[in-house]
Amino acid sequence: MFFLAFFPVICSSFLLQQPRQKIVPSTRTLIEIRRCAETETDSSYGASSTSFYTTAEKKDSYDDLDTILSEKCQDENLRICIKEMLDACAKITDALRTALVTVEGSSNAFGDQQLTVDVIADEIMWKTCRESAVVFEGASEEEPEIKSCNPDGQYVVCWDPLDGSSIVDNNWAVGTMIGIWDKKTGLIGATGRDQVTSIVALYGPRTTVLVALDDGCYEFSYGVEGQEGSWICSRERIQISKECKIFSPANMRAAQDLPGYKELLDHYQENRFTLRYSGGLVPDVYQQFTKGQGVFSNPTSISSPAKLRLAFEAAPFGLLVEKAGGSTSDGVSGGSVLDVVINSVDQRTALCIGSSQEVDRFNSMICMIE
Repeated sequence: MFFLAFFPVICSSFLLQQPRQKIVPSTRTLIEIRRCAETETDSSYGASSTSFYTTAEKKDSYDDLDTILSEKCQDENLRICIKEMLDACAKITDALRTALVTVEGSSNAFGDQQLTVDVIADEIMWKTCRESAVVFEGASEEEPEIKSCNPDGQYVVCWDPLDGSSIVDNNWAVGTMIGIWDKKTGLIGATGRDQVTSIVALYGPRTTVLVALDDGCYEFSYGVEGQEGSWICSRERIQISKECKIFSPANMRAAQDLPGYKELLDHYQENRFTLRYSGGLVPDVYQQFTKGQGVFSNPTSISSPAKLRLAFEAAPFGLLVEKAGGSTSDGVSGGSVLDVVINSVDQRTALCIGSSQEVDRFNSMICMIE
């Protein structure tokens, strides 16, 4: 009994007297530790080592919409059109705050069931364009047909009234995309580069809108504290960096048909890119303007054909991204999506858009462009 009582003490004493073995980590382990440490000390990452947080600092005052447009948009009629489109986005914002997401009982031109919020947003856009003195023709993604608005107007306006119908019932961020062409070029036979401006609204906890102006891309915020019912300029001359660490991969089914896309997805994961993908085109691309970086990819294949509309989605976002220093790809030739000729209102396209280095990588792996 005496021996058993003191056995743990004897063992502990024996172990303490033994020389401690030195554990030497492998070279591979050291590399992993070093890489993690570098990531954790990277100032662009948040505490989670995978998140990118805003660096925007609060200013004492912000210019309003009228001030920015008077300085950055020389065409008076275009200023009127932009203000009318933003008024429509404000009305859609208010409607989304009060309308329930339910099935309307009607279908769009493609046989898709329309939601109440889809119909409300589209009606707001049509009412705005038909009552405008500067809108010549309009076309909605819900019913892709060019319709006359004002015979004395100057612009052809195309819009996707509420992108994100499949996620709006989750109360996720959705948006409106608007492309504006002069009637001199019209829509059919023109390209995205012929747009005189484009506008993308994001409806989330806040409503913010991107607008392409004479010298770059600007963001306006709606109804901020102290400025209720009006727009203030929250970001000026936004820039998207050439390099990025955020990726938004759409149409991942195409990776089953396209070895290059599978390799590209592997590259993003192996190189510790941060995945940020909601399934809504507007929030998935819009983040490039708030984070200053990112790439959205949507290639196509035989079993996964193109779904994005050139005039309603790819062209408006393409103009904004290239205005901000980013790049775009049509997903086939590797050329800019803004150079693709619009031959029909409902024309579809593949798309890669965002930081230029990653768009180039997409072109080399998907379009086989050296």
